[in-house]
Formats: sequence, C-alpha cells, structure tokens
Amino acid sequence: MASQFLRSTNSRYVAGVLAALGAGSALYTLTPQQIQAKSEVDSATIKKIEEAYAKLNGPEGAKCKSLLKKHLTKDVVDKLKTKKTNLGATLYDCIRSGVYNLDAGVGVYAPDAEAYTLFAPLFDKIIEEYHGFTPKQKQPPVDLGEGKTKEFPPLDPKGKYIKSTRIRCGRSLKGYPFNPCLTQDNYLEMEGKVKKAFSEYSDKELKGKYYPLDGMSKDTQKQLIADHFLFKEGDRHLQYANACNFWPKGRGIFHNNDKTFLIWVNEEDHMRIISMQEGSDVGKVLDRLIKGVRGIEKQVPFSRDDRLGWLTFCPTNLGSTVRASVHIALPKLAARKDFIEICEKLNLQVRGIHGEHSESVGGVYDISNKARLGLSEYQAVKQMYDGVKKLIEMEEKEK
Repeated sequence: MASQFLRSTNSRYVAGVLAALGAGSALYTLTPQQIQAKSEVDSATIKKIEEAYAKLNGPEGAKCKSLLKKHLTKDVVDKLKTKKTNLGATLYDCIRSGVYNLDAGVGVYAPDAEAYTLFAPLFDKIIEEYHGFTPKQKQPPVDLGEGKTKEFPPLDPKGKYIKSTRIRCGRSLKGYPFNPCLTQDNYLEMEGKVKKAFSEYSDKELKGKYYPLDGMSKDTQKQLIADHFLFKEGDRHLQYANACNFWPKGRGIFHNNDKTFLIWVNEEDHMRIISMQEGSDVGKVLDRLIKGVRGIEKQVPFSRDDRLGWLTFCPTNLGSTVRASVHIALPKLAARKDFIEICEKLNLQVRGIHGEHSESVGGVYDISNKARLGLSEYQAVKQMYDGVKKLIEMEEKEK
C-alpha cells in the first residue's frame, strides 16, 4: 500500500488523541502588552543559554556532533544571548531541542520567522553547512515542475528495487508564527482556513475528508492507524522544541479517497502536503502534489521569504521544502561500507523506513534528495530522481 510510506514518520502523531506533554506547555501565549514588558531577556534565560553552551562543550556533550554544537561558539552566544524576537523567542528557544537531544544532527528550530534574521549568526552558519547555501545566495523563483512531470517516468518499471514513491512539501500560512509562538486561537483559526480549502477541491483525485484529532472517535483512530496515517504527538526532538503546545487543538489529517494524497495540519509545520503511491512513477506522484498545492494556494496564502524561500520550523526544510523519496532495496550496494558515502556524493539522504533517526528494516531504505534550499521544487525532485537512477545502475553492476 502507498500508506506504507507513512510509517516513516510513525513517531509523530499519537494513535489516540492525547493531551500535550509537559514540554508542550503554553510558553508563548503573550499579549502585545506582555511582549513589550518583557523586551529584555531575563537573567534566568541567559543562564540557561550559558549552561547549554557549557553542556555541549563539556563531558556530557563529548560525543555530540550536531551542527548546533559546531556553530554555537562562545562569540555567537555572547552576541545573541540578550536578543529576543517581537514574539518573545530567545536563543534558548532556538537551541533547546539540540541541547536536550545530544544525538541530533542539526539541533535547532526557528520559533518564528524573525528568528532566522535576529539569530542569523547561528542560523546562517548551519544553513550554509547543511544546504551549501551562503548568506549572499537567494532561493530561485518557484518552479513546482508544471509541464515537466513527463521527464520523470518510472525509475524501476519492473518493480525490482523500488517499493513506493513519495514527494512532500511543507507550507506555513502567511501571517502566523511557528509552533512555539502559536496560541490556541491561532491553531483553531488556521485549521478552519485549511479545512475550507480542502472542501474546495474539485479534482476527483484530490477529493477526500478531513479528520480533526480533537474529539476523534475510536473507530476513526483505528482506521487511520490501519492506514498508517495517524501519528504520535511529536518525537522528543519536537517536544523539546516546544512544538506540541495545546495538543491536539487545531491538529488533523486530510486524505483523498484513493489514499494517495495526504495533508498533516499543524504537525511540525503548519502543513505537510504529501503525494505517494506504490511503485516508482515519480512523474505521476509529482503531478498530484502540484495539483494539491495549487488548490490550497488559491484559498490560503503561504509564507515565503525572498532569500530563504518557503519558511519552515526546521531550517533543513527551508527553500523548496521538497523531500522526494523512494523506499528502495539495494542489497548489494547497501552491503558496501561506503554506501552512505556514495549516496552523499549523489546529494542523497539515507534514512530507515520509519523516518529520521530510524534504521533500515528488511534491507529497505528511505532515500531522498538532501538539498531543499538553493534549488527549485522541480530541481529538488530531479536531484532525487537522477541520484536514485544512478544507484540502481550501480546495484546492477555489483557482483
């Protein structure tokens, strides 16, 4: 089933509607008056920032290899520890997840859009290393790939290697901050707007139903669990980033009748829009995604920055926000010690089939484009397509 692909993030939504964990407390429900009154970063927060730096560079953080640890220098700490965004977010809010999760690869999140500029001495370095995108570069114009989907015929027509294909993108609604700074009213307003957009879908390939997590019946839960569409509240990385406030208010799942098009509402990002199906027909999967994105865009404007592209909670998803991936078995190639290195040279990212921070199951890997920023949506899909095509060629040549 195409829904097999959704096991890849089965650590996200809960298989029942749960209340928010302690880490998801209402930390940023500030009125304008409160924000003005709290314009200074308090001494307790500054102390936390300094202790976080010490932890990353002390015995406890000795094995930590995150980009946060690498780029959170003493100079950066001193420069940014007293700064606060208009919505009240501090440097500690950006780094909190990576300080608690020393095994993180990146370790930072942006509490609101302003964080990317206010805390640029940290974010710019991380963005440059992860994406190869310098502060002087600019995200290319939007190119979803309309009219070009025929350039991506099935990668594995005989079905020998590829189990399923998925392309997803993230979108933030214009005028709203990211999870840590959202109020409960914000969540509910946003949910109302996207629900209306879903109801306007006219294409039968996109028509479906929205399932709010709040008040979800047990029968609906069971069905969505069976389809692998229902996810946990958030893994520990998101919990420590304060991404689970007011759970499950304003959260939900939309999927089409064919179960090949899915949208998560107010999960890590405001919207995760996903097109998927069995097999390797990348062009067909992309075509469906384009129609889905355009349909919502007519009703709900998205937040986009001239330099960074589509804005997202995690800096790894900035730019095109596109993650095009396949579940693929390459037994000979995967047995090589340099398998990961081979993939990296092809600008590919390798994960287990249960998503980030997971291992391969049954020799099947989730392989995607690594870059999101500095290339268009079409180019991001092409990066995955060309790279996986090369991997299959190499697999067939292995003895």
